[in-house]
Amino acid sequence: MSVSGGQEREGWSTLGQAVLLACRPRVLRRTIPIALIVGTVLSLVNEGGILFGGHPGGTTWAKVVANFLVPFCVSSTGYLTAVRRPRERPER
Repeated sequence: MSVSGGQEREGWSTLGQAVLLACRPRVLRRTIPIALIVGTVLSLVNEGGILFGGHPGGTTWAKVVANFLVPFCVSSTGYLTAVRRPRERPER
């Protein structure tokens, strides 16, 4: 995070900073609901017949998990892209 003009500006320039930023409660309050809504819709559309048919196997449940993880990763990546800062390079 950087300080500019007396105000803290959220941002990241290393992978470690990005992970810490993505795990902040304020960010998770945005990304988790997106994953839940989109993941539910995708699961119902793609796997609903099998789930409601009563015979889901391990592969089906893996697909359902992926249906939730993908929108979480996409929304997190979108957020992180918006707040990325270039790395500061040492002067030579």
